[in-house]
Amino acid sequence: MALRIGLTGGIGSGKSTVLQMLVAHGAAAIDADAISRAATAAGGAAIAAISERFGASFVTAEGALDRVRMREAAYADPEARRQLEAIVHPLVGQEIARQVEAAVASSHPCIVFDIPLLVESGRWRAQLDRVLVVDCTPDTQVARVVARSALKPGEVRAIIAAQAPRGLRLAAADLVICNEALALAALEAEVAEAARSFGL
Repeated sequence: MALRIGLTGGIGSGKSTVLQMLVAHGAAAIDADAISRAATAAGGAAIAAISERFGASFVTAEGALDRVRMREAAYADPEARRQLEAIVHPLVGQEIARQVEAAVASSHPCIVFDIPLLVESGRWRAQLDRVLVVDCTPDTQVARVVARSALKPGEVRAIIAAQAPRGLRLAAADLVICNEALALAALEAEVAEAARSFGL
């Protein structure tokens, strides 16, 4: 039976890099965020239901979810966000189940679930064998995200504040990779050690 690892970390922690390294060691990766984005992209499985529930004005000319408009609606009305989640989450769940089935059929010894809201959701923990948290200080998170995007420090801090508190993530962890001031080779060594413990 494949070991099921939940991977999480705050924005700018290096979680995506760690996931790529685990895949290089032979893990199967399931990216909940990417699946969710695909469901609301042009021609995605959620688009018809979104248009029916919220109106055609919430779908762009290309046929994708109008994220800006939906973000404004969800911010103004929490019920709108709940309704969107009620459309998207079951579709994401179905696709995750399909990908897990494919990974098991391919005899992967380990499946890594990239779940940004692992700690917040509460429902994930029971489905996982272990939780791996990629951690660094908030200052490092801000510096990394500002360097790679057009966001300002204040905007990044607002995103961090909206995510699970660092302490809560660390409390949920079975294993922590501290990606504070690591050179890439040192991070690779940490990930290799984790991979060995996962049977990779």
